[in-house]
Amino acid sequence: MQLVAKFLRDESGATAIEYGLIATLIALAIIVGAGALGNALNAQFTTVGTTVNSAS
Repeated sequence: MQLVAKFLRDESGATAIEYGLIATLIALAIIVGAGALGNALNAQFTTVGTTVNSAS
């Protein structure tokens, strides 16, 4: 009976899950941000390339 009560009071597993969720959200934000940055850089280089080609 004491083993069950000790198991129910133990919150270390919940803490590990919370840290995992936080790490997942941070990784997702980095991935989305990197994708947006890549798209913005691609558009900028396309603009520069078009300008250079039309100038020559």
